[in-house]
Parts: sequence; C-alpha cells; structure tokens
Amino acid sequence: MITRQLGTGGPEVSAIGLGCMGLSHAFGPAVDDRDGIALIRAAVDRGITFFDTAQMYGPFTNETLVGRALAAVRDEVVIATKFGFSFDGDRNTGLSSRPENIRATVEDSLRRLGVDSIDLLYQHRVDPDVPIEDVAGTVRDLVAAGTVKHFGLSEAGVDTIRRAHAVQPVAALQSEYSLWWREPEEKILPTLLELGIGFVPFSPLGKGFLTGAISSSTAFSDSDVRNTLPRFTEQARIANQALVDLLSAIAARKGATNAQIALAWLLAQHPTIVPIPGTTKIARLHENADAVDVELTSDDLKEITDAADRVDVQGERYPEHMQRMIDR
Repeated sequence: MITRQLGTGGPEVSAIGLGCMGLSHAFGPAVDDRDGIALIRAAVDRGITFFDTAQMYGPFTNETLVGRALAAVRDEVVIATKFGFSFDGDRNTGLSSRPENIRATVEDSLRRLGVDSIDLLYQHRVDPDVPIEDVAGTVRDLVAAGTVKHFGLSEAGVDTIRRAHAVQPVAALQSEYSLWWREPEEKILPTLLELGIGFVPFSPLGKGFLTGAISSSTAFSDSDVRNTLPRFTEQARIANQALVDLLSAIAARKGATNAQIALAWLLAQHPTIVPIPGTTKIARLHENADAVDVELTSDDLKEITDAADRVDVQGERYPEHMQRMIDR
C-alpha cells in the first residue's frame, strides 16, 4: 500500500483509508464485534493505516470497536475521530461545539479508543452557534496539551476553513466527494490546495451505488439511512443508473471493478486526496485496496470526467433537516 501525506502538515497515511462507520451505524444492523475486529485487522494486514470513526457512530460503540481492533498496532496506525454533538446518554441531542463540550467529549473518546492522544480530531459538523475561532482555539489547546495531534473539519465551507486555519492549522477536510458528488471541485478543493490542507472524501463510492451492487429494486433494512435519502429513491436510482453504466463499461475495458475505477479516479485528482471507503466485507476491503494499482491514463481520466459531466445526477444528498447541518 502506497502512502500519502494529508496536506503539508498532516499525518502520512495509506492512500486509501477505512471508514469504519458502517460497522456500527447507519447502513443497517451493526456487525458482530468479532467480525468488525476481524475486518479492521484485515485492513491492517493489507497495509491500511488510516481509520475513521466518530463519537456519533453508534453512538459511541464504533470508537470502542476501533480502539479494541487497533490496540495491538496503535503506533503503526492513524486514528481519526470527531466531536460536535451533544448527547443525553446515547441519544443525540443536536450540534454542540461549545469548548466545554469539546473537552469533555474528547476525554470520552480517548477512553473509548484506549489511546493517550487522537491522531486527527475533526469537528463533525460546523456549529452555527459557536464561532469557529473558539472551536479552533479549543483544539489548539488540546494539541498543546498533547491529547490531539492534528485538527480537521468535516463538511465545512470555504469561509469556515479559512477562519479555522488562521487559529489552528487544519490538517484535513473530510467531506463527500465522488463521481456523483463533485461540488467540492468548484471552491473547496482549490482552497484546500492553496492552504496545504488534505482532503478525505467520505462516501467515495456513493454509499455503495457506484459499485453497481444497488439497483432500483434493492430493498434496504429499516435501520439503513439510505431509506431516507432523496438520492436513493427508486426513481432517482433509475435515473442515476447511467453513471453506473459508464463506470461498468470503463471497468470492463481496464480489467477492474466499478469501485476500483471510482477510487482510482479520486486518487488521480490530487496527491493529498485520501478516500475512506467503508465496507463490512473483507472481500470488498481487498477490492478497494487494490484500487491503488489501477492505472488510469490522462485519456482515461478525461473520458471518465467528460462522461460524468454529461450525467445529470438526480436527488439531493440528504433530506432537508440534514442539509441544514452542511456549512456553506
């Protein structure tokens, strides 16, 4: 597995990381702990060194799972987690990036992960009620104390990124980016390159849609968030199949899978981009990791990009209440 550095001051990590959320949260029932630990350890064996979790995933159970799975290789991996919500027990009660909440919940994350310091700490969502300077200043204090190594933001807009970076250098931004969500190319990616900030795309496979494994007739479990997403209505899936067909044709020609082409395209956009596909299946883990070996020529990349430009992707990413938490 090749490595990349997140921006100019961030950690060096495997070129493809592992998003661990789906092991505990959002995409159906949580996997058995033994299976989750086995998958994370298989990732380590493949040379993956970058693991993404959050307080919100579970809530809390994903951090515990990740901490248990990586305890034996703690010094060989980079663990990222996130703050930014308040909880009543294990019930999410909304956004909160108040400094006292950051400090308290980070202590909880350290305990659940079983670590002395968090390698990369993201603000999960921008809190409109707390100035980003106060958030960045609190993380700066945690960095000075040694309990956090690097600061990150998630789904933050350009103004927020610049203001935060002026207080405490931002190592990475985590936001959705893939062949079917390319909005970051307009303003976000140029800003990150200007400031020397790495980019960690989540849902690089379109929450599974770009793999070709989801059709208009696919039924999701009651606990699967895709049941609530406008982009996953039956009508939207029918309309968006054109993008999957494009990937399938190119994948067949290159001797690769849809997922590998989608990930290889992302990797080719810039050397500081590190996608974090998630999976619950070890075979898919290996398939995703092999994407680093897929060679796309400049002609291939132009063909993929031009063809994707012609597909009018249907459906919003999130329902309205979730859209309101995206910082613009």
